[in-house]
Amino acid sequence: MENFTRFDIYDTKGIEYLFVIGYLLLLIVFWNIAKSPQAIKLYKKAIGTVSAKVLRIPQGIFFSRFHTWTHLGESGDAKVGLDDFLQQITGKIKFTRLKNPGELIEKGDLLTVIDQGGKQLEVYSPITGTIVDTNSLLTNDQEMIVGDPYESGWVYKIKPTDWVKETQTYLLADEAADWATKELDRFKDFLAGEAMKRYSSKPSMVLLQDGGEIRENVLSELPDDVWANFQEEFLKIS
Repeated sequence: MENFTRFDIYDTKGIEYLFVIGYLLLLIVFWNIAKSPQAIKLYKKAIGTVSAKVLRIPQGIFFSRFHTWTHLGESGDAKVGLDDFLQQITGKIKFTRLKNPGELIEKGDLLTVIDQGGKQLEVYSPITGTIVDTNSLLTNDQEMIVGDPYESGWVYKIKPTDWVKETQTYLLADEAADWATKELDRFKDFLAGEAMKRYSSKPSMVLLQDGGEIRENVLSELPDDVWANFQEEFLKIS
């Protein structure tokens, strides 16, 4: 025991290291919880707005400029769906005119029609290929889709025929996030224009929250012709 040396954890500042390690572990746990689809859904519900800070732009997903996305899996099949922006501004929607496995779909063909109380938007396919599977959950759990549009909320799995060529102009990662921010600003201008045309004599009719943030599900409050104008401005493929 002559060679044994006793260290006091308080003298060596070891306790401070333990606090730091504990803090980092708690931070990791909190971050994993905070970025989960359920947490994001609750956060959006609490604040009631759609902003660049809460829009989900996952890494590795290709975004088209018409608010659809696609991701190529290890199997060689590509999932496609609607982006978070489109689903957050439309509210609870139904998916109609869905295609069946085995059907061929071309880039720019009708992907699906989303319906909200009789008001509709047409959404177009970002890629060409053969439909392998249609998401059966689309008709069962709309809340799940809004909370998790990229994991469980895909529309089709497609076997692509020209993946590289058709996705080379799409947006990824930081570029997609920058585009989404600009798209939100463009949507604010669109809402302001629609408000001026309809509600100039009714100042109490406000389409944005205080501070200029977009209200969640704001399109659900607007009439058919606004949906038609939105289709023309944001979803129409030339």
